[in-house]
Amino acid sequence: MINLVIITGISGAGKSTALKAFEDLGYLAVDNFPIRLLPQFLEEIEVSLDTKKVALVMDLRDKFFLKEYFNTINKIKDKVYLEVIFLTAKPDVIVTRYNQTRRTHPFLEKKNSLLEAINFEISLLKEIKECADLVIDTSNFNMHQLRYKIFEIYKVKDDFGKILLHFIAFGYKYGIPQEVDYLFDVRWLPNPYFEPDLKDLTGKDKLVKDYILNCKQTEKYVEFLKNFINWVVPWHIKEGR
Repeated sequence: MINLVIITGISGAGKSTALKAFEDLGYLAVDNFPIRLLPQFLEEIEVSLDTKKVALVMDLRDKFFLKEYFNTINKIKDKVYLEVIFLTAKPDVIVTRYNQTRRTHPFLEKKNSLLEAINFEISLLKEIKECADLVIDTSNFNMHQLRYKIFEIYKVKDDFGKILLHFIAFGYKYGIPQEVDYLFDVRWLPNPYFEPDLKDLTGKDKLVKDYILNCKQTEKYVEFLKNFINWVVPWHIKEGR
């Protein structure tokens, strides 16, 4: 069965960079692919090529993309292992990127300013973003970091029939990562920062790890998380997520 990745999202968020990363991972990679050709294209791939890993960039450059997207996805979703990646970024970051590259935004002619064009595109893609399997906010990424992100997630993912669990540790002061499906708040656990002997250490230090992991609250919470993940993952697999 074909492993299909559809890369979509707003202009300037890094779709071309992501596609090149997939190409380097051995995927058949095609940019600006027309949505209405997808079913026939996949049938041809099955009989003509040995590769079963395909990455396609599909977006609003195709005038039928919005109209045909959900209908086409429903036609193919039971015939392939499908994942949809949605790339986004903050509007002010996209403005800066366009100013640096001097490229023209696809909706600029229809709007009074670049920012207005960007926000218009974001609104058009809202429903598709909400249904994506993975949302990556590239606001704080350069092209090398985005490439690394794709490699980090997909280099070991040879079989899309197997689910990949990606755990992210983050600081709330930096904002919640947009790609998370489940968020578990551990700020109520004992904080080693308030222990004089541990205050100047980091989470990479063994003393800090031991302090956190050896407390009863942590042990019970980890056990709860294991039970939850063991319960919920089969439902995700059943739904093809």
